[in-house]
Amino acid sequence: MKFDELDAKMRVYETARDRCIVPGMYIVARIDGRGFTRLTKELHAFEAPFDERFRDYMSDTVKHLMQCGFNIIYGYTQSDEISLLFHIDETAFSRKTRKYISILSGEASAKFSTLLGGVATFDCRLSELPGRQLVVDYFRWRNEDAHRNALNTHCYWRLRKDNYNRNEATARITGMSIAAKNELLFNYGINFNDLPDWQKRGIGIYWTSAQHEGVNPHTGQAVTVKRRELHTEYHLPMREAYSDFIETLISRNEKQNTLNISAGDN
Repeated sequence: MKFDELDAKMRVYETARDRCIVPGMYIVARIDGRGFTRLTKELHAFEAPFDERFRDYMSDTVKHLMQCGFNIIYGYTQSDEISLLFHIDETAFSRKTRKYISILSGEASAKFSTLLGGVATFDCRLSELPGRQLVVDYFRWRNEDAHRNALNTHCYWRLRKDNYNRNEATARITGMSIAAKNELLFNYGINFNDLPDWQKRGIGIYWTSAQHEGVNPHTGQAVTVKRRELHTEYHLPMREAYSDFIETLISRNEKQNTLNISAGDN
């Protein structure tokens, strides 16, 4: 059998299950750390309940993913998870789901491992959302999940530091109301509202345009240039304000894409 015939015969088995996300669907990828509880508490010395070095590793991983060949307009991270919103007109790899899942999980694992100086792995799943409101709801969901997790995490680790073991600390906060958890922290001298926003709401990363001073290499004259760069937001809003933030971000990017297409047509 000639190679071309063999190649065509065998490639079918690799691609038979390929599926592509249809145009007009928003794509959101969620990338989660695998075994990060052990990684952060046993294998590497990260501070509990929140560690700024770990925060920066996650943020840098998001930035890497937003610059690895896809048109990603927003990245969000809380704890050991990352959510990425693709532009509605994203067409990379013909929108094949296996490409997005394998590349994003691989890139995230490689980048974080490099920063960590050890092995760290991530998995990836995709949400295919048929409308903008569902995109807003998705990121509102993750934002509010961050707030809930932060409250639980601070309560748990405050109890652990007060000599409660794992089971005792977990049992103590199980079934407690939000008010009771806030009161628990307050009794330890911690006002949850005063904790850093990035711990309670997560971190958002998105593209902005910034002006920079430069020099024209041909004339030597000073010039001002506009560059596209990533902005890291540590003070995200909450609830309806966060929904409005996501809605505005989507609208701005889609409007900008329309303007770019019109300029190209001219």
